[in-house]
Amino acid sequence: MSELVDILFTVGLWSSVLRIATPLIFGTLGALLCERAGVLNLGIEGIMTFGAMVGWLTVYQGGDLWAGVFAAAACGAVFGLLHALMTVNLGLSQHVTGLGVTLFASSLSYYIFRLAVPVQGTPPTVEPFQTYAVPLLSDLPFLGPTLFSQTPLTYLALAVALLLAYVMARTPLGLAVRMTGENPHAAEAQGLNPIGLRIGAICAGSALMGVGGAFLTLAAFNSFFPTMVQGRGWVCIALVVFSTWRPSRALLGAVLFALFDGYQLRLQAHFGKAVPYQLFLMMPYILSIVALVIMSRRARVPQALMKPYRRGER
Repeated sequence: MSELVDILFTVGLWSSVLRIATPLIFGTLGALLCERAGVLNLGIEGIMTFGAMVGWLTVYQGGDLWAGVFAAAACGAVFGLLHALMTVNLGLSQHVTGLGVTLFASSLSYYIFRLAVPVQGTPPTVEPFQTYAVPLLSDLPFLGPTLFSQTPLTYLALAVALLLAYVMARTPLGLAVRMTGENPHAAEAQGLNPIGLRIGAICAGSALMGVGGAFLTLAAFNSFFPTMVQGRGWVCIALVVFSTWRPSRALLGAVLFALFDGYQLRLQAHFGKAVPYQLFLMMPYILSIVALVIMSRRARVPQALMKPYRRGER
């Protein structure tokens, strides 16, 4: 029993937790930004898949790693714009449109990938981001190798979380986005443009989702396969509720889920075949559901979430 407890205090576990959490941080912040503006974006799973594919393909075709990240963000923003035009401008169902974007983006990812790369036994690889040890800080005991010896995209995810928390809480832009998600008619009365704010928030949030997908192929792994997102997008949707629509708690929720996931991998190695591995695979989701139920009881949903806005109506 003591060995299982000791695992929780190892550098290897916490270092892997940040790596596992990175795509969840990007995806959760992206979904949170959309929902703060009043729009549910269920296209996240497909957007992350397309971001993973286009980021990898950009580098595979000779582009720079950061060019791959930018391409993933740009494509995510395009899918976000598609979602926004149908839900904000046309007022279509956000659920149905989001699922349609997921199916379209996922299928298009596989189609483009197969056009670029013929079927072969082993998927081609690229040289991914390498870990970067921050001078001096990486030498700190425990905290150094855990927090300050990560890939650049992990540092970017943490920076985006802090920046978004500041923008949403302390700036006029953040207030405008939050007002649009709470009462777009009140925002309109203050001279703001709720339609423009919603479209901008969806595009920016979808760009973050695309970067979350790109992390999988450009940092976590070095190749692409169509099922590599493996439901992370749906986890991000749940983490938004867990976070009660606050970026700081979104960061905490992503790290917590990653801790459950990283810990179960080590439990599998510890117990071997003595316990069916499927039980360990279930653990992160079961614990996340329990945490979600506890936190959602106190969650305050943005009042205009999933409600179409039409200019001039009351």
